[in-house]
Amino acid sequence: MSVDVHNLTRELVALDTIGHAESDALAVVAPLLEKAGFSVEIAEHEPGRGTLIAEWHAGLDEPPLCLSGHVDTVPLGAAPWQHDPFHAEPDGDRLHGRGTSDMKGGVAAIVAAATRIATLSPRRAGLRLVLTAAEETGSAGARLAAERLTGRPSGPLVITEPTGNAVFNGHKGALWLSARAGGVTAHGSMPHLGDNAVYKLARAVGRLESYAFDARPHAVMGAPTLNVGTFQGGLNTNSVPDSAEATVDVRTVAGQDHREVLASLARRAGDEVRLAPLIDLPPVWTEPGDEWTESVAEIAREISGHGEGPPRAASYFTDASVLTPAFGLVPTVICGPGEAEQAHVTDEWVSLTKLADSVAILERIAVDWCGT
Repeated sequence: MSVDVHNLTRELVALDTIGHAESDALAVVAPLLEKAGFSVEIAEHEPGRGTLIAEWHAGLDEPPLCLSGHVDTVPLGAAPWQHDPFHAEPDGDRLHGRGTSDMKGGVAAIVAAATRIATLSPRRAGLRLVLTAAEETGSAGARLAAERLTGRPSGPLVITEPTGNAVFNGHKGALWLSARAGGVTAHGSMPHLGDNAVYKLARAVGRLESYAFDARPHAVMGAPTLNVGTFQGGLNTNSVPDSAEATVDVRTVAGQDHREVLASLARRAGDEVRLAPLIDLPPVWTEPGDEWTESVAEIAREISGHGEGPPRAASYFTDASVLTPAFGLVPTVICGPGEAEQAHVTDEWVSLTKLADSVAILERIAVDWCGT
């Protein structure tokens, strides 16, 4: 059975899965996988938001290789698109559309490679596909998949997030926080009768701006970062605000413990505010000396033409933050056809050549692991 990765990418991009309706996308790929011989289950964490688990010969001597990607996408933004975001017409070597790079192209490559591998006979191990919902907002689909897969052994994990088909050995963690301050409202002409929550929060945010992490920079991921992304408060102009909230985006590196980071930030922010996690996804890192990881990097170099270079890591998070620890800290790489710089942008695109190369890379990885 042969699945055309370009056409499948276009089919998936044509479906609006901006924070909803991921089950519609899975309804496209599930029959392809079932026809190829995969057992397929789809579970929804809320109506219409499905995550797919597909397995092929998962009960052999070695645990199955896992290929994973997400089918939800982010909003289009306010800027006008020059290309229809849901049509993905070829334009030279590019397909433009929301999700082409992040990451319906990567999902299409997984399905195309998996259906080709399924025509062979495995001697060593099988395949597992995990195609998730709600990755962009905290990996709810991956959490559901991890629950469903409890007790089922897993082999190494490949996440086809956008890397231009380079192999990344991990990514930073994401600790998103709310910072809330409370006060007492009063008339704006009599502020001495109130307790201004905006002032409290502003003082805390000022302290966070100058916060210095005590963690040493990671050799590949670099240093952790902190950004205050939003700040809201107040009832109206002529009232003393009795509540205010900011959100904080912390990106951590391997070796940091999120509980310790949160405690340190709370001390820095002070007693006038309360910090609470919104998203808590740990960093993921596989040492470059890992035998399987090295073999994957060699495959990607041979097919994509990426030369020798130092190990790399992504600044964004992936579902590996959930799946890698759930699978027992299996070796994990990120390698997909999209371009990281195209994620979430207007007129997002993916290279047709890199889509085809991604299928070839995934096929080779699977052949080596499964012993086909």
